[in-house]
Amino acid sequence: MNDGDIHKVIRTLKKVVSEWDAPAVTHVAESSRDPFRVLISTVLSLRTKDETTAAASSRLFRLADTPEAMLSLSEKEIMEAIYPVGFYKTKAKNILEICSDIVNKYKCVVPDDLEELLTLKGVGRKTANLVITLGYNKHGICVDTHVHRISNRLGYVSTKTPEETETALREKLPKKYWIDYNSLLVAFGQKICRPVSPICSACPVRDYCDRIGVVKSR
Repeated sequence: MNDGDIHKVIRTLKKVVSEWDAPAVTHVAESSRDPFRVLISTVLSLRTKDETTAAASSRLFRLADTPEAMLSLSEKEIMEAIYPVGFYKTKAKNILEICSDIVNKYKCVVPDDLEELLTLKGVGRKTANLVITLGYNKHGICVDTHVHRISNRLGYVSTKTPEETETALREKLPKKYWIDYNSLLVAFGQKICRPVSPICSACPVRDYCDRIGVVKSR
């Protein structure tokens, strides 16, 4: 695709994605505007389906929705609340460590700085950027498997890893799109631009897509 077509792609995706269910973490952000909930929901979402993440987040936040309240729960209570998210035992332990750091190092406030967020247990660049964009409405670029795949499939970037994709997008994606980019591409990737056999016949941005790496489609 031509770099200038990104404006048309984003405009089109905003229109069609608004008619679909929002990704679980986006829904949490839109309903709460709480960086802590965004952080914990994103931790739960790793290697986990959206519907499972949504249900687990709801159960956990009914028990505790602040870092201080979370520390009153035992690791077993958190495990039981978030099961069956992927790696639920590790995530329960990480959640307690994260909450301990937030309470003791950051005076109960989730940091809004990328490097500070990356010091928290189990928090990688994807999670940190989501907290910044969805939790604080500040500029950041969250690159997960959908963003990495679709950005390359479109031909907008040519990268081998999510980290390279984030760097490339920071250099060329207009800053006004940074906050929404992940939510748009995740919804689009779940519905149409799937990893295997994407539904190109129903793709609203097919006229701009180079279909890089697409071997089979519907």
